Amino acid sequence: MIQKVKKQWFLLSLVLTFAVVILDQSNTLAKIGIVLKDNHGPEIMIFLIFIISGLLIESDQIRAGIKDIKSTLLSLSVIIVFSPIAAGLLCLLPLETGVVIGLFIVAVMPTTLSSGIVMTGVAGGNMAHALFVTVLSNFIGIFSIPVILSVLLSFQNMEKELGIDQSAILIKLILLVLFPLLIGIVVRAMVFKENQLRKFKLQIINQWMIIGIVFISLAGAKQVLLGEGAAFFYIVVLVSAFHLMLLGFSFLLVKLFSVKKGSRESVIFMGSQKTLALSAMIQVTYFDEFGIALLVCVVHHIVHLMMDGYLSTKMNIGLSAENQ
Repeated sequence: MIQKVKKQWFLLSLVLTFAVVILDQSNTLAKIGIVLKDNHGPEIMIFLIFIISGLLIESDQIRAGIKDIKSTLLSLSVIIVFSPIAAGLLCLLPLETGVVIGLFIVAVMPTTLSSGIVMTGVAGGNMAHALFVTVLSNFIGIFSIPVILSVLLSFQNMEKELGIDQSAILIKLILLVLFPLLIGIVVRAMVFKENQLRKFKLQIINQWMIIGIVFISLAGAKQVLLGEGAAFFYIVVLVSAFHLMLLGFSFLLVKLFSVKKGSRESVIFMGSQKTLALSAMIQVTYFDEFGIALLVCVVHHIVHLMMDGYLSTKMNIGLSAENQ
């Protein structure tokens, strides 16, 4: 029993974080989370995550990740092509307008800036390739989001012209992803000897920071979550179905195209995860009248972290069993 808890500690911690923040009637934890959010807590954590990711990435992983064109294209096909299609299919159901908008916003998002890379590493995949997909999909997203989101909205007769600040997103990518990553890679090369970093359990530190980001997200969204209590449960079912569709298609692609270990984990996690920060910005800026759309974005983020946290742990256990 203790061994099972140790293996599933990340998933259990996510569930526990969700429970204690939502059930805290004093709102003390939510207030702490909001203070952290207002003082750049998530940005600091993402910055540290990518420094650690740089420390974890080996030079041969970087070369293999950049050269792996097939896996990169498969990941991007899930992110940019299949994801909007899946959302469009689900929105054939009788859903209220705000929920449809929220799902469309999630669907057009690039992959998340942090958790996908961490979970790819936990599952035994190539973190360098996961990082490459992160940077590339977020860069493409600068141009693809306004186009694809407008097309999706037009099918619902909700056309809206979106003027997204592309330079701001690009600067964010450079400051929060590329810069700290380079710091980690340079420090690894200049300071540490081969295998010396393994004793520091850096992967676990990254996972704790993912839990911290979830805590801050929950704190900021607690009132929205509680305010839409009746809709909350069917939104959980909806975003779970959406994420399972993305995971299922990712698994199908790696099977059909015979993607090898290391790359397949990257395709699965990077293809199916979506960034919350950008989706929340889009909702607040362009669809502020549909508060429930933000709920869809937040719930999807929490759900995909929990589902993928469990999946990455299971894949890691399977990998360990194969290596024994």
